[in-house]
Amino acid sequence: MKRKLLSVIMASALVLSLAACGSSGGSKESEDKGGGESGKSYTIGICQLVQHDALDAATEGFRDALTELCGEGNVTFDEQNAQGEHNMCATIVNQFVSDNVDLILANATDPLTTAATATADIPIIGTSVTDYATALQIEDWTGATGLNVSGTSDLAPIDEQAAMLKELLPEVKKAGILYCSAEPNSKYQAELFKKELEKDNIECKEYTAADSNEIQSVVTSAVSEVEAVYIPTDNTMASNTEIIKNICVPAKIPVIAGEQGICTGCGVATLSISYYDIGYKAGEMAYDVLANGADISAMDIEFAPEVTKMYNKEICDALNITVPDDYEPIEAEE
Repeated sequence: MKRKLLSVIMASALVLSLAACGSSGGSKESEDKGGGESGKSYTIGICQLVQHDALDAATEGFRDALTELCGEGNVTFDEQNAQGEHNMCATIVNQFVSDNVDLILANATDPLTTAATATADIPIIGTSVTDYATALQIEDWTGATGLNVSGTSDLAPIDEQAAMLKELLPEVKKAGILYCSAEPNSKYQAELFKKELEKDNIECKEYTAADSNEIQSVVTSAVSEVEAVYIPTDNTMASNTEIIKNICVPAKIPVIAGEQGICTGCGVATLSISYYDIGYKAGEMAYDVLANGADISAMDIEFAPEVTKMYNKEICDALNITVPDDYEPIEAEE
């Protein structure tokens, strides 16, 4: 009788144990996937095109926002740098897809387009991308992509950038626009800038380099033909400002820059946005998708909340350029 009773007890315990295992599997999955106040956790893949100040600041802002919103320890970042190589972007993004990360941050246009090609399921938040319609080849643009993609733009008002050139360099009658031909967003900005200058009968000529190896010869050609140069937000140029400075400054050719990092390296002035701020906003958008279930396909692209006129005192002094009082100096890095 005791043996029979013991067998019944053991069988009951086995059934309860199996039931407990089945329920704990679902519980663990809900603990491993999710974020923030709900107690969930997330894995985020970050693909940054290249290392330079602007993109670094955007990544930092993104990480800070998600860490603050999700809570310390509830979000893990797999941060990868493509070193400016398209093939490396593809390798990084495909690994993120294989790992089934919860979200991908695409920092710059090439990572964005690569990620959008690699997955239609994992949400993709972009940042430091100038024009999403151009990057994703969307013709009927409404402000949202309609895809598993949204994010923040680094586009400062082109008309105000053109006005800056005319304000600081009123004698200029021929300007060059310098950018990398492999970056479609740079071409987009160049076309807008050219239209703005041509309204005032300022002749414009485009100078393009396919990659870093061509920059020296292209810039050398430009400074022999124009009186000023405009460089849009362009990752290739941003990574080679020393080359540009060493040609433009001795030739007494001022550079108006599309963003602060380029201006710091080789420009006289810029209409600056905060890349940290657009990265932070991208982090807030990512949290909204992950924790609140926001429909990423319907989320409008966000822009920098404000812009600031800034100037590079060192280069302005070297070229004898005086800036108005409403320009702020770019602080030298310590």
